[in-house]
Amino acid sequence: MSFGHPWLLLSLLLLPVVALAFWTAQRRRQRYAVRYTNLDVLASVAGGRSWLRYAAPVLLTAALASLCIAVARPRHHTLVPTEQATVILVLDVSRSMDSHDVKPSRLIAAQEAIRLFLKKVPMKVRVGLILFAGEPQEGAPVTSDHALVLQGLDNASYFSGFGGTAIGDALAAAVKMAQLSVPQTSTGSTIAYRPVVETPKSAVTILFLSDGHQTRGYLAPLDGARRAKQAGIPVYTIALGTPNGTLDAGQFGFGPQFGGPNGGRFNVAPDPKTLRAIAETTGGKFFEARSQKAVRSAYARLGSHLGRVPGRVEWTSHFVLLAAILLLLAGIASRPWVPRLP
Repeated sequence: MSFGHPWLLLSLLLLPVVALAFWTAQRRRQRYAVRYTNLDVLASVAGGRSWLRYAAPVLLTAALASLCIAVARPRHHTLVPTEQATVILVLDVSRSMDSHDVKPSRLIAAQEAIRLFLKKVPMKVRVGLILFAGEPQEGAPVTSDHALVLQGLDNASYFSGFGGTAIGDALAAAVKMAQLSVPQTSTGSTIAYRPVVETPKSAVTILFLSDGHQTRGYLAPLDGARRAKQAGIPVYTIALGTPNGTLDAGQFGFGPQFGGPNGGRFNVAPDPKTLRAIAETTGGKFFEARSQKAVRSAYARLGSHLGRVPGRVEWTSHFVLLAAILLLLAGIASRPWVPRLP
């Protein structure tokens, strides 16, 4: 915690003066009690529990301390929402996402986790959605209307089931979407006809979820990662699924090399090594999710972090409110004995 006007904390030195004044008043009351001749009447007037006499002064002193801290403008260092943040969600919808090693299925678990993410992320953060299998497609444009992103997410099932996993191309598409979504700044040169696009490093983030190895596409995964790094965009990757994840080969009409047209199962394990390398290359973070709970936890953590930047929240009003409550309690505590003072 820091203070906008730390020198005003010197006002706390008034508290010993208040304590001394209360102690002096108590001493005068004691001397008066000794001179009072009718002790029976004094006992009936004093009445009540002795500790209640100190409750009101203590509460009053605490209220004054809270006000002294309030005038110094206390500030709490934390993450605060930024209106300029953009998050590009990239979701793998290839055939392997139909595996049931993550209940109820990998795709459904991912959709539910993204819905949780959209609840956690600040409302003013702009979000875009890219769905990919053998090639990337736009699920929702970059927008602050999160309901539109949810609508695109619900349509992910229409794109699922297509073959191939083009991780590198999906990353490149996400970078392109991010660059087109932020204001473009020119180098200032009058010679160049094409301005250089500069993406603010802290303004855009890519959140990438996949469950398989790259099998399609023009760009290798790390080539796509290098494009993101060049643009200054960190990529947070989530590897969804377990090493024992399988699919029914016959359900998709795969050939004998996958288990034969008569059925059989083939392995669809995720590729955490590649996804970790993507995150490390771009300065992001890698998560491994082998259950619905794990993927929800990862998205919840990211939703509470992405779209926020280090900042300070002023707590002045909190301390003023605390002082008001303490003053009210002090008034209530003083009622049983203040009116009875002789």
